[in-house]
Parts: sequence; C-alpha cells; structure tokens
Amino acid sequence: MQAERATTTPAVADPPIDLTAASRPGPGGGCWAVIAAGGTIGHVGPGVATAQALVARGCPSESIHFVGSERGIEATRVPGAGFAVTLLPGRGIKRHLSLHNVGANAGAVVGLGRAELQAINLLRRLRPAVVLATGGYASVPCALAAAALRIPLVLAEQNAVPGAANRLTSRFAAAAATSFPGTALRRAEVTGNPVRPEVLAVDAAADRTSARALLGIDPDRFLVVTFGGSLGARRLNEAALGARSLWRDRDDRSLRQVVGDRDWPLFEARLAPDADERLQFTPVRFEQVMPLTLAAADLLVCRAGASTVAELCAVGVPSVLVPLPGAPGDHQTANARVLVDAGTAVLVADAELDGARLVAEVEALASDPVRLAAMRVAAASLARRDAADRVADLLEVHATRPRPGPGPSGGGDPGGDPGGDPGGDLGGDLGGGAR
Repeated sequence: MQAERATTTPAVADPPIDLTAASRPGPGGGCWAVIAAGGTIGHVGPGVATAQALVARGCPSESIHFVGSERGIEATRVPGAGFAVTLLPGRGIKRHLSLHNVGANAGAVVGLGRAELQAINLLRRLRPAVVLATGGYASVPCALAAAALRIPLVLAEQNAVPGAANRLTSRFAAAAATSFPGTALRRAEVTGNPVRPEVLAVDAAADRTSARALLGIDPDRFLVVTFGGSLGARRLNEAALGARSLWRDRDDRSLRQVVGDRDWPLFEARLAPDADERLQFTPVRFEQVMPLTLAAADLLVCRAGASTVAELCAVGVPSVLVPLPGAPGDHQTANARVLVDAGTAVLVADAELDGARLVAEVEALASDPVRLAAMRVAAASLARRDAADRVADLLEVHATRPRPGPGPSGGGDPGGDPGGDPGGDLGGDLGGGAR
C-alpha cells in the first residue's frame, strides 16, 4: 500500500464548500474514519493503534484513511500497518525567535494554507463519519477541515500538558481523549495513550528469559537500556558512554545503548568493541525490537515522551527519566512527574545527567531489589491497556453513522446535524484553545 501525496489545487478551481455533504457517506460509504496523525511516532503510533482496535472489531481497514505530512514518518509506518495515507505539505512553526526562523515560519504558514485547502477537498471526497486528530502540526489542517465541514472531531492528547495543535482545535472537538487526569482540554475524557499491540502482548515475567536469549543478553546480568528516541539524545548517549567506561570491569552489568539514527555518526567511532571489557555492551543504531528489549530490561534510562512512558507502564519497567529540556509546555517533565509520584520512576534533570550520575542512579536501584520490584508493580498499575479501545469507543459514539462491519456500534443520528456545534465557530478566534 502506497502513501498518496495530495496535489495542490488552486483555490479558484475549488467549487463552493457544502458544509453538510461531507458528513454523508460517499459512493459505497467507503470511508468511515479519517485519522490525522503525523510527524513523529508519538503522534502516529496512537493513531495506528486506534485504527488496529477498530479493525479488531470488524471495521474494514479500507474504511480508515490516514492524513499526515510529507515530512513525517507516516509515509512508511502507516502503509506498513495496512492503511492508506494521504500526505499534505507543511511543517511545524519554529518557536525560537530568530531571523532565520521568521523566514521559515512564513514558509510554514504558506504550507499550512495549502494543506488546509487540500484537507478540505480530501474530506469532501472521502466523506468520513468522524475524524480523529492526534496532535502535532500534521493534524491541524485536517482537524480544521473537519470543523469547517461539520464532521465530528475527536482529539487524542498523549501528554500531560496539551500541545499547541490540540489547544488550537479543541474548541471544535466533540471530545478529547487524554492520557492523564487533569489535562486542560475541553470535553476531556481520560482514556490513556494507545499502545501498539505487540507491546501489550509482552509479559515481562514470562518473556524475560526468552527475550534475553534472542537479544544475546546474559541472563544473570543486570540489564540497563538507554534510549533517546528514534533520532537519539546526545546527553543520554554521552552519559551512556561515560557509564560504559565506569562499568568496563563489571561482569554483572549489561548496557544496551540505543543511539538513534541522527546521533549514530557522531558516536560510531566510540562504540567499537573492547576485547578487555568485561561489561556486556551492545550499541544499537535504531531499536527494531523494542517489545523484546522492554521484556528483557531491568531498568530503562530514557526521555519522558508520551509513547515511551505509556510503553514503560504497559510492560511494567522501572525507569530513570530524563525529560527533554525545552519541550513545549515542559510536557515531558509533567509526564515524568506522574510516574515519579506513583513510585515507578526516578527523575534526573537533563543538565545533571552524566556517566557518574547515571551509574549512581542505577546502582542505587540495582542494590535494592525490593524497591525495584515495587517500581514494576507501580508501573503496571498506571497502565491503561485498553486505551486504544476507549479511543475507538469515542469515535463510535460521536460518528454520524455506525461503524461498518459486525458487532454493535455507536454513531450519531445520520439524519440529524452531523457535527452539532462542539463549542466553536470556525470563523471565530482560532487561538481560543483550552481555557
């Protein structure tokens, strides 16, 4: 299945927008849900997990259509999961004020305008019963198009502090699925953050031995995994190499360093094997088998992105969390605080992390198996393993027509007002957001 790149249609060529036609089924009623998800795995992953939950209920995969960005990972991830995707132009707004960013932001606004016209045309053609927007710049054109065409809009917010995209579009949403209690969005319902099925399938206690065998990890060593996301995190990589040096004579420690694609060229020369090293050290450019790694790990040292913390909790893995500094709204610190307050994680500020601090935090936990066991239990207690199903429930409740396929389905009254007024006028202040 190939990703579809939308073509730009000049505004003068567009016919008048019918604000009700988009909510009626198209020929054959082919598309039931559009999922606007793109940019990063943190936005794409929950969208794909929700789509998979709908398919598990009997919804045909052909009735679910993704919309993303030409610049995101969705071009390969979504077709790889078996769903069609349309890629729109555009990129995110640079928040740091500089002369270069002023020009870049001007281009981003132009791209957003083009993407908006294409999103409206796409939704008019597909006529979905509901739109799910998972946040991030790639979701904005489709979310605003849904509001303009009065198609019910459901948001999914992964972080404890809502992002700018969801704050912008929340006034038009029929509901907002949130991962944490107290997230400041209108019509919020706590569902949890959808996690991919292969992670939910992990049973850490039962799978630990086989996972270690598959990864080549000594079963008797304490395994620490450092992970900075798909691109990498330089601070975490530097700290991991510092820990490697301090642990080089330890035959009871194993360190799996997930370096990341962006950082690999910077660190590759320092990752070479050392014949005299007693530490079991495994550098990985990109983690292709994260479910196995989660099953095998005793402790993760990682960022506190929403998908990461959701997967830690789903498997029940203790962690040392190092929030990304400068994240919008400091949302990673807010995510981390939830886990710290529950007793499943330790928080270390990015500026305070180096090899010595990493070793100190790990040794404190490794030497206290009772505390480590309690952290595992606490992590599992935070998991919302049915998150994808709960988001799917919201889609069914607010859709203008029942989901295709067998089994019960919600859905609004197809003969009534398809979108209702979810609290905002598209012609009003788009910056209203949550209040």
